Amino acid sequence: MLKDLENNFSVVEKKVLEITKNYQKLNERFLDLSREHEELKEKYDEERKKNQVLAEEQKNIKLYSAISGNPDHNRLMKNHINRLIKEVDQCIAELQNSGL
Repeated sequence: MLKDLENNFSVVEKKVLEITKNYQKLNERFLDLSREHEELKEKYDEERKKNQVLAEEQKNIKLYSAISGNPDHNRLMKNHINRLIKEVDQCIAELQNSGL
């Protein structure tokens, strides 16, 4: 009877040690993945910012091209001028409403 208890205790002890090792490995893996996730998130943010800058540069290049008379971008220039006119009209309306 005592021998059976000792064997059972030994088996349980081995299982506990194995579970503890597995837990430690999983915890280390979790920490590694957390670090990797943070690094990827930072890279994503950097690339997104670069993409925004490039999109703005592309928009400016098209606008400059339209200003210089490139017929492919005439519509862009017309839209930009119309937007500016609307902004000026809104400013005039606000000045008139404010009594100035």
